[in-house]
Amino acid sequence: MKRLLLALLSLFALPATGKPPIALVLTNHGELGETGKATGFYLSEAAHPYQVFRKAGHPVILASPKGGFAPVDPKSLDLEDKANAAFWSEHGGKTGGSKGVAETRPLDELDASKLAGVFFAGGHGTMWDFPDAESVGAFITAVDKQQGVIGAVCHGPAAFAGATGADGEPLVKGKAVAVFTNAEEEAVELTDTVPFLLQTRLAELGAEVKTAENFAENAVRDGRLVTGQNPASAGKAARLFIEALED
Repeated sequence: MKRLLLALLSLFALPATGKPPIALVLTNHGELGETGKATGFYLSEAAHPYQVFRKAGHPVILASPKGGFAPVDPKSLDLEDKANAAFWSEHGGKTGGSKGVAETRPLDELDASKLAGVFFAGGHGTMWDFPDAESVGAFITAVDKQQGVIGAVCHGPAAFAGATGADGEPLVKGKAVAVFTNAEEEAVELTDTVPFLLQTRLAELGAEVKTAENFAENAVRDGRLVTGQNPASAGKAARLFIEALED
């Protein structure tokens, strides 16, 4: 209980700079379709942005569509990575038989007017809960209305599949974005497992999808919208997010 209290205090306390918090959103979904295999959020896609945001002086609020437990993709638990290890030491653990972040805030409890913006971490779990979650779509619209920065990496842009901006149009319409590509989905042999192909869906919504070679770093900023293609792009996407905040 003491550890949890300290963690919560660290999430919500403003640093001396007084900079507003950033919501870092993780998936609540832990099963890879009907395969029986575990999935969740991809650790480096949370840990690396978390590190960048904190170094820039912003508190980070860990959130999810429903709140509570956010499972981690077990394939992403690379604790040789220093940013991953630091994040996992502060927030990671086990609930029942699953590893992940024990406590996240429900998105519908957050006030977009008090935040600098929102960043959606990836991981295959996002493909099942981000697109249709009312809390996700409503929160994105609220952040856009406040002129906040909106970011996502890898499968995190699945949050945009059902989201509209302040103008009522699809958030990504006419915007340049980077997402986990169809070629990358084929490379990991999950094309027939995911509910839809993210690159195709966002293109159908009017996005201009910018692609790089499979698993190469690729992050794109279009105004207040920042996206990254894959795990290798998480750090750069987070730095572009901070750049967008400071412009």
